Amino acid sequence: MTAPVVDRAGSALRQPSARRADRRAGAVQGRRRLTGVLLVLPALLLLGTFFLYPLARTVVMSTFTWPLLGNRAFIGLGNYLEAFGDQAFLSAIGFTLVYTLVVTPVLLAVGLVLAGLVQRRTRAARIFQTVYFLPVVIGLASASYLFLFLWQPVIGPTTNLLAGLGVLDVTTNLFGDAVGAFVVVLLLVVWKTAGLQMLLLLSGFQSIPQEVNEAAAVDGATGWQRFVHVTLPLLRPTLALVLVFSVAGSLLAFDQFYILTAGGPDNSTITAVYQIFRSSFIQLDLGYGAALSLLLMLVLGLVSAGQLLLLRNSDHS
Repeated sequence: MTAPVVDRAGSALRQPSARRADRRAGAVQGRRRLTGVLLVLPALLLLGTFFLYPLARTVVMSTFTWPLLGNRAFIGLGNYLEAFGDQAFLSAIGFTLVYTLVVTPVLLAVGLVLAGLVQRRTRAARIFQTVYFLPVVIGLASASYLFLFLWQPVIGPTTNLLAGLGVLDVTTNLFGDAVGAFVVVLLLVVWKTAGLQMLLLLSGFQSIPQEVNEAAAVDGATGWQRFVHVTLPLLRPTLALVLVFSVAGSLLAFDQFYILTAGGPDNSTITAVYQIFRSSFIQLDLGYGAALSLLLMLVLGLVSAGQLLLLRNSDHS
C-alpha cells in the first residue's frame, strides 16, 4: 500500500483557522463569565450591604463598651464574659428554649393534620387550603394586636365567649398570669403559622407516589401503618425544612411577646431577642447588645446544624 500523502500546505492553512476558532471560543466563554458576574453582582452588593457589613460591624461593636452617647472603650471579650454571668440573659435563653420545645411539636402536629385534610385535589380542598393559609399573609404585629383585643378582660370577644361557656370569668386577665399569657401567645403563633407549615407539608405529601401507598394497602397495612412506615419516612426532607423554619422562628421570637405581654408578668415571658432589645435600646448598651446578638446567632446556627445532621443521619440509617 502507498503511504498517505500529507498535505503540509493544507495543514498550515488549517492551524491558523483552528487558533482563530479557539480564540473565538475563549472570547465567548469570557463573555459568558462576565455576564454571569454582572447578573450576580446586584445580589452580592445586597448581601454585602445588608448582611456582611452589618455582621462585621456587630462583631466590632461587641468588643467595645458602646454607649449610645459617650466615649467608647475597647474591652475585648468583656461583653461575652458578662453575658455568661447575666442572669437576665440566661433566663431569657431558658424561656426561649422552653417556648421552642413547646411550639415546634404543636405547629408540626397541626400542620400535618391540616395537610392531611386538604391533600385531595378537589375544589373544596383548594378552598380550605386558602382559608387555612390566609392568616400567614397577615403581619405578625397586626395579628398580635388583634389577639390583644380579642383576649382583653370584659371587652374582649373571646373572653366574653369563654365566660358565657363557663370556662373563665369575664374579668380574667390572662396576660397577668405567666401560663395564661403563654397560652395566648401559643394560640396566636399556631393560628398565624400553621398555614405555612400545612403548605410545605402538603407539597411533601403530593410528591409521594400514590403507587407506594396502594402497594402497602394491598399488603394489608392499615391507614396508621401506612402513615408511620411509608408516608413519614418519605416526608423526611420536607420535615427537615419545616423543623428548621419552626425552630429558627421560635428562637427569634419577639413581636408577639413585645406586643401581647411586654415581657410580663414579672419578666416571665422575656425571650432572647427581647432581652437583646432591652440591652441595646432601653439600657442603651449597644456593645453588650451586639455581643448577645452574636451569641444567639451561634446558638441558632448550632441548633439548625444539629437538626439537619440528625435528619441526614436518619436518612442514611
